[in-house]
Amino acid sequence: MYLLGRRLAKIGEAALEGPGAERLPPALALVLGDVLMHPDSSISEITARTGYPQGYVSKSVNRLREWGVVETATDPADGRRTLVRATRTVPTRIEERAKAPVDAVLAGALDTADSQVVAEVRAALELLVDRLVPKGARTRSPALHADRAGVRRPSGGSSA
Repeated sequence: MYLLGRRLAKIGEAALEGPGAERLPPALALVLGDVLMHPDSSISEITARTGYPQGYVSKSVNRLREWGVVETATDPADGRRTLVRATRTVPTRIEERAKAPVDAVLAGALDTADSQVVAEVRAALELLVDRLVPKGARTRSPALHADRAGVRRPSGGSSA
């Protein structure tokens, strides 16, 4: 199942590539994915869930904030904590990328031009999504979409 999941993730990533969006480094994409799944989390909570050092998470959040992907606020209950959430535009960007047609990518992954085979696999994938992906997460899907969220890096910037 693990190998299948990895292969499906790579196929999903290929389907979501689009003009103007750069691929985020995997660790930065994981931080963004965590923020998408857990809005209004503190840096410490993101650190605990991702397993990255707190300094790396803080640096990643700062980079994502510079790019307009996340916003931060001081926790009103504890002024020492910073809360992080995705900006309002990110779910829309992700949803737009998720609408990309996947048949050509599936055909390439399956190494076939047979439209019936592609349709069968697509139907199987849609069934898996219906059964395994929580309805509330279907438009977010950070595991597949976070690194393709339409993030436009400033030119000349380095990755976190």
